Parts: sequence; structure tokens; C-alpha cells
Amino acid sequence: MSESSLAEMLRARGLRLTAQRQLVLQAVLDLGHATPEQVHTAVREVAAGVNITTIYRTLELLERLGLVTHTHLSHGSPTYHAAGEHQHVHLVCRDCGAIDEIDPELLGPLVDQLAAQRGFRVDIGHVSLFGVCGRCENGDHK
Repeated sequence: MSESSLAEMLRARGLRLTAQRQLVLQAVLDLGHATPEQVHTAVREVAAGVNITTIYRTLELLERLGLVTHTHLSHGSPTYHAAGEHQHVHLVCRDCGAIDEIDPELLGPLVDQLAAQRGFRVDIGHVSLFGVCGRCENGDHK
């Protein structure tokens, strides 16, 4: 997202583009999948005075604006990524911590069955499957 379109989106909501907001969004875009702590570390490389509370508040704002979204990939902090990307399901390796993505269409039959049988609508953007990646399973990380 360009700086001008971010500024326009913020102005439309009565907000202004601050350096911190721009840095947080850029960190999420650069990191791909990142916890607030990882975003904080990246932002502090450029602006040492930004505290973790500002990071959390900015991520919440960016999510309300539809620019980022989050998922829970562990018991810790949520992980944020750009919202404009294609929706995907996260595969999280419990051994090495690697995060991979798959097309949500692979879960299509399950999603359809849950809707038909339970009236439940799955939020694919928040789906994470935990297991062991092929590299760990084959002993390639050892």
C-alpha cells in the first residue's frame, strides 16, 4: 500500500498518518508473519522511541482498517500479516516452528460440511493447523 493511499484511508476516518503507523504497517509487510514483539523489534531499528503499547494499538487500528489481519499460531501473541493477501491456512510445525501456507480450498469439503450440518461459517483467515513438517519428520533439521 502506498503512503498516499494509507494517508487517505486514515483521513477518511478522521485520523492522520503518523510515522509510527507507517512504520508498523511496513514492518508487517516486510516480515510477512510477525508477532507484535517482532514488529516492535523491526520498528525500533528505525525509531527507537516507539514502545510496545504503541505497536499493539497501531496493529489494532490497522486491523480495523482492513490492512492487516491476525491469527494465533501458538499459545503466545497473535501473528499479523497483510490483509490484502490471498486468504490462506497456516501450517505450523511444532518441532521447528516453521510456518507454511496452503490454499483454503483444500479445506473446502470440511468448511461446506460444517456449514450444512452445524450452520457454522469458518473464518479461513484464522485457521491454523499444527503438526510436524516434512523436514522434521524426515530428520532433515537434526
